Amino acid sequence: MQIFLKTEDEIELMRQANALIAKTFALLAQYIKPGVTTLQLDRIAEEFIRDNGAIPSFKNFPNPGGTPFPGSICASVNDVVVHGVPDDKTVLKDGDIISVDCGTILNGFNGDSCYTYCVGEVSEEVKTLMRTTKESLYLGIEKAVAGNHLGDIGSAIQDYCESKGYGVVRELVGHGIGREMHEDPQVPNYGKRGNGVRLKEGMCIAIEPMITMGDRHIGIMPDGWTVKTLDGKPAAHFEHSIAIRKGKAEILSSFEEVESIVGTL
Repeated sequence: MQIFLKTEDEIELMRQANALIAKTFALLAQYIKPGVTTLQLDRIAEEFIRDNGAIPSFKNFPNPGGTPFPGSICASVNDVVVHGVPDDKTVLKDGDIISVDCGTILNGFNGDSCYTYCVGEVSEEVKTLMRTTKESLYLGIEKAVAGNHLGDIGSAIQDYCESKGYGVVRELVGHGIGREMHEDPQVPNYGKRGNGVRLKEGMCIAIEPMITMGDRHIGIMPDGWTVKTLDGKPAAHFEHSIAIRKGKAEILSSFEEVESIVGTL
């Protein structure tokens, strides 16, 4: 394992890459409505990212089998947990939820964040899943301070979500981030307090709880990318890129702009 500590200048570049994602989320909020396809959303996001001098980091990113991801965003609807491939067949319907995971490379550094949106009128049951997932992200971030361990982050997320009766996906995890989108260490959304790598100032990680309404078990579709819940129940996904500090983590990404449009859950 090789963990790269970031300088203040490098963290500033990551802050800028994540600021562009925040603006992309706000732009997409204006288009996420019944009748829109996930491919339309993907094209809007890619054009906006490139117009702002950045590269969509997900585009052509290979999976373990070597298959390049065709989209610029992951557009994961309802029971798709993550890595939903944008296409012209997936048409958003009233009551759906869609998790948009977005990555950018700007000035050589990566940003990575995810936001789950409501499409039209969503049931209170599903909104509670979304709210819990987002709350668990911030509980994990509270533990992401110098001197703590990775297990403190995972434990905070797992304990909170499982106490509400939800499933916590094990097979997919957060990660370090910097010059590469995926760096060491892996950041699970489960764990035991005091276990795992000790956090140091200057580490930058992406924390991303992926929480299911029902059973935590998942399967990968034949396209090699799309990950779904096995029981067909919905999943929510929220992600922030953060810098480890003493006392309190610095959140490099932001939901403020998108929530100025969609409101808070």
